[in-house]
Amino acid sequence: MAKWKVAGINFDHLHMGDNLRMAFEHEDVEIVGVCDERPERMQQAVENFSIPQDRVFSDYRACLEQTRPDIVLLCPATAEHGEWTEKVAPFGVHIIMEKPFAATLEEADRMIAAMADTGKLLAINWPLAWYPPHRTAYRLVAEGVIGEVIEVHYYDGNRGPLWHVADKIERTATDVEGEKPESWFYKRAAGGGSLLDYLGYGTTLGTWYMGGRAPIEVTATVDSPQGLEVDEHSVTVARYEQGLSKFETRWGTFTDPWSLQPQPKCGFVIVGREGTISSYDYEETIRVQTRESPAGEVLPVDALEKPFQNPVQYAIYCIEEGKEIEGPLAPALCRVGQQIVDTAFQSAAQKRTLPLIQ
Repeated sequence: MAKWKVAGINFDHLHMGDNLRMAFEHEDVEIVGVCDERPERMQQAVENFSIPQDRVFSDYRACLEQTRPDIVLLCPATAEHGEWTEKVAPFGVHIIMEKPFAATLEEADRMIAAMADTGKLLAINWPLAWYPPHRTAYRLVAEGVIGEVIEVHYYDGNRGPLWHVADKIERTATDVEGEKPESWFYKRAAGGGSLLDYLGYGTTLGTWYMGGRAPIEVTATVDSPQGLEVDEHSVTVARYEQGLSKFETRWGTFTDPWSLQPQPKCGFVIVGREGTISSYDYEETIRVQTRESPAGEVLPVDALEKPFQNPVQYAIYCIEEGKEIEGPLAPALCRVGQQIVDTAFQSAAQKRTLPLIQ
């Protein structure tokens, strides 16, 4: 019998279907409930995972009280991460919150505070953290292959958040354009926009590669698409004691990186004092330069093994072993990433360089 009961609550973010699949495929997990105020948003998951109707809820309290899960997957709109953590934390559950951490640093701190006295784990899931090339890059950084990291260059995004649903199933241009006016992804008050959606990926994994170091100041700019409340393109430059790093987000890449890599390629270039690594989303190799091999070597990515293949595996591993969440899912490291995001957001609004928000 399954050891761990999992519930999926709030389907605002389309990644809920992917995260429920991870739970469904875990041999020690039972999906005991799904919940959303709009039942139609759960229908695909109900069908995909054969969830009985008595486990389908529209009220989160009823879901939690009746199913008593051990772990809750949360996928609310970005600006509601704090609210939903505060709603769910009192039920004594572990929480896996889908990226980003939050819309603001204040909200991120509310989330940390809400979980502080529960004795339960809070993990922030960044799907890029499970890509083999980026994990391989981190292993090489940790092994000292390129020396101290002094620059991180990040470019990432996709054609846009409405172009695909769970399992990367594509939608039509007509569907996308028709839904934009009503989608939370395009609402300023809900935390929409490419900067808040994608910058945290780069700043969080960048902080991971940087060994937890934070920058001194941040400069950012965003586009202003006609007819939209939010940006679809942002560029952020962070100044560290050892140099500059750049983080760029884009809704509107020419192709989606999981089907065909666009140009620029989506992923990271990491520069160390003794070498460099290029690590691109979904690719089966990475490229490494070192003093001994300045022409560069193309290396196969690591094969990820359980329990380090996805957030559900990893959270359960940490619970069972009594370990703290580490790496890009850890709230403390994510908080540094959120500091950069907050400062970038304010920098773009004020059109000036700002010291890192504390």
